[in-house]
Amino acid sequence: MAKRLILAVNPGSTSTKFALFEEDSMVFEKTLAHDFGEISGYRKITDQFHFRKDLIMKELSGRGTDLKQIAAVVGRGGLVKPIESGIYEVNEKMKADLDAGLLGQHASNLGGLIADDIASGLPNAKAYIVDPVVVDELQPVARLSGHPEIERISIFHALNQKAVARMYASSTGRKYEDLNLIIAHMGGGISVGAHRKGRVIDVNNALNGDGPFSPERSGGLPSGQLTDLCFSGRFTHQEIKSMITGKGGMVAYLGTNSFREVCRMAENGDRKAILVTEAVSYQVGKEIGALAAVLEGKVDAIILTGGMAYQEAHVARIKAMVEFIAGVVIYPGEDEIKSLAFNGLLALDGKIEIKKYE
Repeated sequence: MAKRLILAVNPGSTSTKFALFEEDSMVFEKTLAHDFGEISGYRKITDQFHFRKDLIMKELSGRGTDLKQIAAVVGRGGLVKPIESGIYEVNEKMKADLDAGLLGQHASNLGGLIADDIASGLPNAKAYIVDPVVVDELQPVARLSGHPEIERISIFHALNQKAVARMYASSTGRKYEDLNLIIAHMGGGISVGAHRKGRVIDVNNALNGDGPFSPERSGGLPSGQLTDLCFSGRFTHQEIKSMITGKGGMVAYLGTNSFREVCRMAENGDRKAILVTEAVSYQVGKEIGALAAVLEGKVDAIILTGGMAYQEAHVARIKAMVEFIAGVVIYPGEDEIKSLAFNGLLALDGKIEIKKYE
């Protein structure tokens, strides 16, 4: 009997990552990097749907994949309404909310849409999303921003943060639910979360205006100066939104969203690049320090993950700032693809509850 195939799809702000698994064994993994010029012409994220899906299908075809063997297509969860952690089958309500960008525009919105479109053309495949970026476990006090018109919301790299948290717990012979962790995911966006006994009780909104700046996001900006900029007459509403998400951070400072390239510029003596790389390390360390207070100093480990964690100088600067709090563990890159596929297999085997998005 032929083994079941599982396709995992993880669209990020600067790349499309996907992998094919035969049961629990990876057949291949592919990362397609998208430079700023390649995707900047699309008006909104979901306009990139056909572009990214076609790249995936071309790769599958080129490898001679028997599409009829695909039993599950599992996409990274996007900006749907706040929901609890878990795996969800894609339905019409979810697709409508992903397409509309219910809580904002982000590449993760494409995960469920691409998964559903691929699965709908196959005879036996189901489409799922897992631990979307809007997983919400915030404690009540963390929701207050300072004004009742603006509530702090939970938008972060839930899938990878949860995956590396469980990986670390397993490596120490403990349960994730027994640990206090601070996890910094550093990629196209940066999220830093306080994990207390298996729940993320506080985390910055990594999408549109909170926490450290990143390769293409401005992070937290001084609100008075931002207000003046909004009403200066120099920019449209959409241009301001783009400054915050998509064209902020390193793109605004240096014209590239590649942290690797920015680090290369710094190593070659570019003074502006040196300052920018030091500033992003500084802001991540500062955010970790704030969350140590949230956990009352009871921190079992600090975990640095995401693509930026491959840059040793960046990691060294953060460690110098925060090692006094707890030991620092590095999981460079992300394990989101494996986590997506693993959850898909659990769903196919009936070993995990498949939740309904409503």
